[in-house]
Amino acid sequence: MSTTPVRLDKWLWAARFYKTRALAVEAIGKNRVDVNDQPAKPSRDVRVGDRLTLREPGLPARTVRVLGLSEVRGPAPMAQQLYEETPESLAAREAAREARRQGVEPAATIEHGRPTKRDRRHLADWQRWSATLDDGGGR
Repeated sequence: MSTTPVRLDKWLWAARFYKTRALAVEAIGKNRVDVNDQPAKPSRDVRVGDRLTLREPGLPARTVRVLGLSEVRGPAPMAQQLYEETPESLAAREAAREARRQGVEPAATIEHGRPTKRDRRHLADWQRWSATLDDGGGR
């Protein structure tokens, strides 16, 4: 770990938040990464004590505090020493994990699809009593 500032994209890669620097740059470009509550660019320097907010679609935001700097991607235990996740972030991720585990009733999410037996009866009644153009009016 060094004490000199490190580029944000390199740090995110070294801390193993993203598999490649290109993915880190892409996430930063999509404004999914903030440094001290400010939008960031890939070349921004990260310093010890900075607060990073990482957002991924469909997941709660992850807030971490920078504890160490590194430009080299090392083993996972070493990467975990570079940051500390805030208790609020951990609680939000745990709540989201529990909500996903509980899940939603699949039938409640279906808006269209195969009609139920009740729906088919209703459609049959409606079709029986509706007038069509083919009816010649008794001819």
